[in-house]
Amino acid sequence: MLESILYLLIAILCGLLIRTFLFEFAFVKGNSMKPTLLSGEALFVSTLAYRTGDPERHDIVICHYPSRYIRGFKRIRIPQHFVKRVIGLPGETVEIIEGVVHINGEPLDEPYLSPAHTKFKTNRAPVTLGDDEYYVMGDNRDNSNDSRRIGPLNRRMIIGRVQQVLFPLNRIRKP
Repeated sequence: MLESILYLLIAILCGLLIRTFLFEFAFVKGNSMKPTLLSGEALFVSTLAYRTGDPERHDIVICHYPSRYIRGFKRIRIPQHFVKRVIGLPGETVEIIEGVVHINGEPLDEPYLSPAHTKFKTNRAPVTLGDDEYYVMGDNRDNSNDSRRIGPLNRRMIIGRVQQVLFPLNRIRKP
């Protein structure tokens, strides 16, 4: 009996180490990354990718969601993750003019965007990112709670890079 408990504890420890240092799985909930990712898809996320390097522009990442609380209880934080695309890198200035993202004054090429999800041509004042900050946005610009609303993310809030869509089986692909 003691031996079985020891094996179970070792298995749990190995699972936690793998999840913390190598990879984890995530599920898309919502439409903020349409058409790139769809609600219900299962994702393979590399946590190792950002232990050996930093996020790059256009990476699709899993992040800690800042400041989400239980309604009516501002002291009870809901731990939650979200999936977004890295748009701005540390030290850059991000501005949105008529719905087009500009990095350091130059328009950003974003071939992954769909006209069906970018109808609202909004403007955002320039934001200069700090040495440890990233600007993230959803591909569904008309329906995404991202850095335009919550501000830039600190590097420690980015968990890992989405490597692969694993499920449903008819949509397996690299996003």
